[in-house]
Amino acid sequence: MVLLPNSTAPCALPDSPLAAAKPGIDACVHCGFCLQACPTYVNLEDENDSPRGRILLMRSVLEGTLPADDADVRTHIDRCLGCRACETACPSGVPYGHMLEAMRATLYTRQPPPLVARVILAVFARRALLSLALLGARVLRATRLPRLLSRLPGRMGFAFAMLASTEAPLRGRRWTPRGTGARGTATLLEGCVMRGLFRHTNAATKRVLRENDYALADTRGQACCGALHAHAGDLDAARALARANVAAFERSSAEWIVVNSAGCGAMMKEYGELLADDPAWSARARAVAERVRDVSELLVAAGPRPTGGPVLLRSNGGGTSAPLRVTYDAPCHLLHAQRVSLPPLQVLGAVRGVDLVALTDSDQCCGSAGIYNLVEPDTSDAVLAPKLAHIAATGAALVATGNPGCLMQLGAGLRRAGAHARVLHPVDLLDAAYASGERAAPA
Repeated sequence: MVLLPNSTAPCALPDSPLAAAKPGIDACVHCGFCLQACPTYVNLEDENDSPRGRILLMRSVLEGTLPADDADVRTHIDRCLGCRACETACPSGVPYGHMLEAMRATLYTRQPPPLVARVILAVFARRALLSLALLGARVLRATRLPRLLSRLPGRMGFAFAMLASTEAPLRGRRWTPRGTGARGTATLLEGCVMRGLFRHTNAATKRVLRENDYALADTRGQACCGALHAHAGDLDAARALARANVAAFERSSAEWIVVNSAGCGAMMKEYGELLADDPAWSARARAVAERVRDVSELLVAAGPRPTGGPVLLRSNGGGTSAPLRVTYDAPCHLLHAQRVSLPPLQVLGAVRGVDLVALTDSDQCCGSAGIYNLVEPDTSDAVLAPKLAHIAATGAALVATGNPGCLMQLGAGLRRAGAHARVLHPVDLLDAAYASGERAAPA
C-alpha cells in the first residue's frame, strides 16, 4: 500500500482509475442533497444505493477497508443507473458520473460484468456484428410479431415490447425542406441504435435542420460513441471507439456535430476527459467535443421556425383526428450530464396546436440507462413504475424524449401497461408538423 495524496490514509489501488478519482471522492461532504434526486435510493430506500453511500464504498475500496472483489460492493455499484441526477442536486460539484465510471473500470478486470453485458458490449464494439444484429431486429419488427409477443410475461415480453416501440408513431407526408443553409454546416452522428432502429428519426433530424437553414454533410467512418462501454467500466474499448470518431469527424468540414441521442451527446462532449491522458489524442478530442451539439440546441439557435400547421393524430375510433396533448420526459444525459433543459421544450413549443403539459418528476430516470434494464431488470421496473403513473396522469397522447434507450423503455412500459400513449423523439413531432403545414410538398 501507499499513502493517498494529501492524506494519511493508505491507498490499496494506487494505479487504478479509482485512485485518479480521489479528488472527487474527497469533494463529497455527505450532506444528503443527492438522496431524493437518486432514483435507486428513492425506490430501494437503502443508503448503500444512494450517491453518498456509493461514494463511501468507493473510498473504502480505495483505502483497503473493503476488498475490491467484495460481492456487496459490486451489487450496490451495479445498481446505480448512472443518471447523474445527483450532480445536478450536489452543492459541492462532485463529478459523480466520472467517479462511477472509474469505480466500474477498477472493478472491471477483477469482477467482469454479467455475461449478457459482455456480449452486448462486444457486439457494439464491432460495427459488422452490430449492423447484422440490428438488421435482424428490423426484419423481426417488420413482421409485426413483436407487437404480439410483447404480451409474453417477464423480460422476454418486455424485450419484444421495446422493439415494437421503435416503430414510428406518426406517418407524415413527404415534404421538401426549403432552408437556405445560411446557418452553417452540420454533420449528424448516425449512432448505433439510432441508425439501426430509429432511421426515421435520423431522417427527420436532417430534414428539420435543413428547414431551419443548416446545410448537412455526411461523415464516413463513424463508430459507436463508446458510452455503453464507459458506463460499464470498459474504458479501453470506450477510448478506442472515441479515437475512431475523433478521426472521422476531424475529416469533416462541418462546423457542428449534431447528435439526437442524449447518451451519445454526453459521451462525445466528454471525449476530452476520456482521452485526457493520451498525449496524441487529448487536444484532438477536445477540439471535436467542442463542436458537438444536441439537435435541440441547434434548432433553438435557429428559432426554430414555427410550423405551418398542427399535427393531427388519428384516433382509434374510425379515423377522426384531434389536436395532440404532448408531455416531455427529460433524458438524464441531456438534462443532468449536458445540462440542456429548455431547448427540447422550445422545439416542442414551435409545433402549432400542441397542448404541452408538464410531467411530474420529468427529471427522474425512467430506468433504461443504456443496458441497465437488461442486467438489473427488477430495479429498472421499480424506477419505471412511477414514471408510467405520472405519464398516465397527464392524459397525453404522445410522450416526447430525446434518447433511444428512453424511447424504448417508456414505449415498452406504456405498451405493456395497455396505455394508448406512444413515445417519440421531439424532432419527429416537429418534422410531422412541417409535413402537415403549408410548406409541405405534395405527397
